Amino acid sequence: MIPSFSLMKEERRPSVLVVDDIGSNLELMEAIFQRAGYDVHMALSAEPALECCNIYPIDIAILDVMMPGMNGFELCKKLKSLSDKYFFPVILLTALNDRKNRITGIECGADDFMSKPFDSLELLTKVSSLLKLKNLHAELDHSENIIFSLIAAMESRDYCTKGHSTRVGALAEEFGLFLGFPKKDLDVLKKAGLLHDIGKIGLSEQILSKPGMLTEEERELIKKHPLIGERICSPLLSVQGVLPAIRSHHERWDGCGFPDALAGDEIPLIARILAVVDSYDAMVSNRPYRDNRTMESALSVMETGQYSGQWDPELIGLFLKMMSAAVFKEEQVCLDSR
Repeated sequence: MIPSFSLMKEERRPSVLVVDDIGSNLELMEAIFQRAGYDVHMALSAEPALECCNIYPIDIAILDVMMPGMNGFELCKKLKSLSDKYFFPVILLTALNDRKNRITGIECGADDFMSKPFDSLELLTKVSSLLKLKNLHAELDHSENIIFSLIAAMESRDYCTKGHSTRVGALAEEFGLFLGFPKKDLDVLKKAGLLHDIGKIGLSEQILSKPGMLTEEERELIKKHPLIGERICSPLLSVQGVLPAIRSHHERWDGCGFPDALAGDEIPLIARILAVVDSYDAMVSNRPYRDNRTMESALSVMETGQYSGQWDPELIGLFLKMMSAAVFKEEQVCLDSR
């Protein structure tokens, strides 16, 4: 007999956590899910349910709302917070059909509801649908991680740019916080900073690390990296909000930038913000063709060039204000520690 081989690992069966304070309900749902090919974990209350999540790789939770101690709403909120940025689907099972309780469930992060008594086929269909959505989220996260790994690999080729994208992402987020942006926009700014130079992976190392002046042909190749970066990231739905920053972070306020020669408010705000923080980090970092500037020297250059046409002058003023406040705070800490 010829042995059977496979290059792929055996696929793990999806795992369901069922939480209900009535044992007979647990046994019923265990039978339903096991027949459908799921691994089933059961808990009579919130505490063992949370412990179960720490031990086993749970894919989805079915929670009874009316439980003693921590109820289903509270447990749902807790599970969602523990899952952090990852999508963890939760279905609430309840005999409460009124609008108020459904709104409470939505506010706690519930993804769907089932009313008691429930239809087993409907429950299995909803679970299957949410698990497909979970897998889609996981694939998108995996695709993003691959791109972030590519950035790290690209920057590791040159000690001068190593960590540049991470620093730009952190500073863009800090600047957004100073400007009063909401949390979701701060996440987009950070991601924009991380991804803004991804297009340089399509350029040769000789050009990127060249210590002397670039030729006209080499300059034209460098100018293509925003478009290359946009093409790399455009298939990812999760980074659509970042694409304007990737494409337009080398545009100038006076219209003399690239790739589209946009001017003033034509340039997307996220790209204008990135242009400021990217320029600052470039100035305080070593480059093959020059040494780094001090923080004070870089800020002085930006202040002198506030109305030069390179950057949004209002944003430059606000950036200088933020950095001055940071310097003052650091000086005060040093004085207080003496």
